[in-house]
Amino acid sequence: MSHSPGERPSSAILTLPNALSAARIALIPLFVWLIIHHGTELTGLALFSVVVATDWVDGAIARRTGTVTALGAVLDPTADRLAIGAGLIALVARGAFPLWAALLILVRDGLILLVGAGLLLVGRVRLEVRFLGKVATFGLMMAVPMVAWGSFGFAFAPSALALGWTIFSVAIVESYAAAALYVGDVRRVLAGRRRPG
Repeated sequence: MSHSPGERPSSAILTLPNALSAARIALIPLFVWLIIHHGTELTGLALFSVVVATDWVDGAIARRTGTVTALGAVLDPTADRLAIGAGLIALVARGAFPLWAALLILVRDGLILLVGAGLLLVGRVRLEVRFLGKVATFGLMMAVPMVAWGSFGFAFAPSALALGWTIFSVAIVESYAAAALYVGDVRRVLAGRRRPG
């Protein structure tokens, strides 16, 4: 959940955006079970798509209603990464998404999450989400369900696979380009903290 540099997150816990983030986390075991269980793949894939596609909702509500919180700043991206990671693992387990492609996403997300959490805990600094990162994440959230849809052999499977892999190819390059930009952001933050005053 991003906020403007001058905006101070509140310490509130019981807010609608935080409840939505928590609900998305609570739905993870359900869509994982549905994807892994034979005969309910379509329902599981649909639920997974809804959970990851609505990652912007809680953040947007928080900004519009002025309920940006410190908890939400951690809970929102955590919900996103947990949902994507769990979905990828379930799809790989079912053979609906290749392991190499899943690792490209998971390794990048894991590194970003660790760096972001480290900065937040050690220096109470939170990096602003870059637009390129948002675009890349949106692309991957479209591509993964499309590839899985085609791999499961649902309607229009060849078209879903072709479109899914095209979007994936572009989005994964964008995601690593955004990661490189975040590395530069971290360096600037750390350099600024080392300067006197």
